[in-house]
Amino acid sequence: MRGNIAQLMQQAQRMQENVQRAQEELAKIEVTGNAGGGMVSVTLTGRMECRKVRIDPSVISDAEMAEDLIAAAFNDAVNKVNAESQAKMSAATAGMPMPPGMKMPF
Repeated sequence: MRGNIAQLMQQAQRMQENVQRAQEELAKIEVTGNAGGGMVSVTLTGRMECRKVRIDPSVISDAEMAEDLIAAAFNDAVNKVNAESQAKMSAATAGMPMPPGMKMPF
């Protein structure tokens, strides 16, 4: 029994190190979301910080369309960051069963 607890604690410590490494890697990534066939693009970091917004000049003449495309591009970028985050966190916690409903990162 004691060996199982020690092994579980070592496994939890390795998982914590892996999660920290994955979070550091995520902070460095940049993803680009697009909308309108590339007429608008938004680049975000893994920490959801906006790095760049590119808007095709032809979109600017229609403010409502520009707003919609910017929102869509931003949402596309957020979805890509979330997918990347989920993939990295799944890899970081591989082999360690997580309680149902527990989301990573904390």
